[in-house]
Amino acid sequence: MIRDITIGQYYPAKSPVHRLDPRVKLLGTLVFVISLFIEKNVLIYGIATIVLIVLIALSRVPFSYMLKGLKPIMFLLIFTCAMNLFFVRGEHLIWHWHFISIYTESVSRALFLGVRLTELILGSALMTYTTTPTELTDGLEKAFSPLAKLHLPIHEVALMMSITLRFIPILTEELDRIMKAQSARCVDFDEGGIIKRIKKMSTLLMPLFSSALKRAGDLALAMEARCYQAGQARTKLHPLKYRKSDMAAYCLIFVYLSVIIYIKYIY
Repeated sequence: MIRDITIGQYYPAKSPVHRLDPRVKLLGTLVFVISLFIEKNVLIYGIATIVLIVLIALSRVPFSYMLKGLKPIMFLLIFTCAMNLFFVRGEHLIWHWHFISIYTESVSRALFLGVRLTELILGSALMTYTTTPTELTDGLEKAFSPLAKLHLPIHEVALMMSITLRFIPILTEELDRIMKAQSARCVDFDEGGIIKRIKKMSTLLMPLFSSALKRAGDLALAMEARCYQAGQARTKLHPLKYRKSDMAAYCLIFVYLSVIIYIKYIY
């Protein structure tokens, strides 16, 4: 399960999606997420699903690798859908047993919620799979640079977000290493009931927390050794520049958003 956590990881590949400017991918992800919440419409979700499949194919990230990131939250996804399926009331009863009733409206809501959460996770993960932490930091800083005139710490916020995403896979690997070390000492995390397993998992928190603090301290020392100072104007080794492909991607994002709005308010 620990190895299945892929959020925050970068998947290196040579694809049109990887070559896009990070600002384009940030805007595209935002528009895609908004489209999932704008309306419960089968046509909108169908278009969003097709767009997501096409983007995954263009990114050359294996679909199995994308689905792998869903495994850690599969229980939460199933639980949320089940709660909506069995406990949401409606007008058209399909099945009833004791205190459990299933309505047409509850089935529809559970399906929409399942599809929405799945596409939300896959769409957001696709951005991190195709964007390096450095590119993501530069993109966030450049996109919100107008707010710097209001004396907001844009660079620091972007850097913190980038470090957070980068630390997720690092701490995941560290947790996996700690679990293997304890398993070598005859600790079985799959033995016993739920309460017993939770108690065993709690023994991992202290070494993981200690390791996280050590890594944070090492990172701070490395930044100080390179004379990093927050708020200072910094140059970039690879400055962000728009290309024709980025302009074409912006046009496609605008077309996608226009179609979604047309379906919601006019269709």
